[in-house]
Amino acid sequence: MSADLPRPTDNAFLGKSLKGGSHESTYAGALSFMRRRYSRDLDGVDLAVWGIPFDASVSNRPGARFGPQGVRRASAIFDGDPQYPFHMDPFEDLACVDYGDCVFDYGRNADVPGHIQAQAAEILATDTHLFSIGGDHFVTYPLLQAHAAKHGPLALVQFDAHQDTWPDEGDRIDHGTFTGRAVREGLIDPKRSIQIGIRTHAPETCGLDIVFGYELEDLGVSGVIDLVKSRVGSGPAYMTFDIDCLDPAFAPGTGTPVSGGLTSREAFSILRGLREIDFVGGDVVEVAPAYDHADITSIAGASVALTYIGLLAEKRKGAGKQDSSMR
Repeated sequence: MSADLPRPTDNAFLGKSLKGGSHESTYAGALSFMRRRYSRDLDGVDLAVWGIPFDASVSNRPGARFGPQGVRRASAIFDGDPQYPFHMDPFEDLACVDYGDCVFDYGRNADVPGHIQAQAAEILATDTHLFSIGGDHFVTYPLLQAHAAKHGPLALVQFDAHQDTWPDEGDRIDHGTFTGRAVREGLIDPKRSIQIGIRTHAPETCGLDIVFGYELEDLGVSGVIDLVKSRVGSGPAYMTFDIDCLDPAFAPGTGTPVSGGLTSREAFSILRGLREIDFVGGDVVEVAPAYDHADITSIAGASVALTYIGLLAEKRKGAGKQDSSMR
């Protein structure tokens, strides 16, 4: 094959640089997140995007195990262009790889949390920023374990329709319990944590502040941004985005959809306004492509990831050098 072809394919395997867009056709080539190179070598890498295809803890519809595939596939349409609303290619200065997927035995669910935590810890030990793609929302619990072990108790910024604070017996694998367990284990500081878009009720709040879905109308986007920044402060924070935070009109492909949610524009505008928060890790979860139509939900999930990555790239560009929040 000629080496001077204008639009080479398969950047996921053959890309010569960890930076910059690949500019290959959106409908061809090997799929990775944003055509980033697949690699487990984190030398010189700023950001690793990692899939966690686990959905054995769902209480309603399964299918989020296909979330990493769906988000990767949807992300291809964004590759190679300046990313909205950042007016830049986030990978111009940000070395990023697709780290592939978490490894576990699907027949031994009790062992899965330990595998997620251990493998995430290996990535974080290299001082690489980690953004994960679930999977159901239980996966955030071992991710918080790994991040808190490195950074101490975290502020949690949780976009969700559900509080996920239901009580458990200490060893349940349940996507509705991770927040409460994280509070009880000291992984997150509830006084610095906030949930956005909640449209259900749980027996307890565990001390987190809550912005209910109906409050968005009165607070507005800027009001929510101010609440989050005031709550979180300047310490390290973790962002988790359950795609069911969005109204089913904008994200039908999820396991437990709840009407009355945020529009995608509202959610991305809020996230965009959190550039000052010191996010040390993040994830998007509960994308279930089998219930989707025209990749609406997968596109939303990819956009969550890209908005988060845009915030990281903006910090790097603004600092002119490697920023501590990148780690």
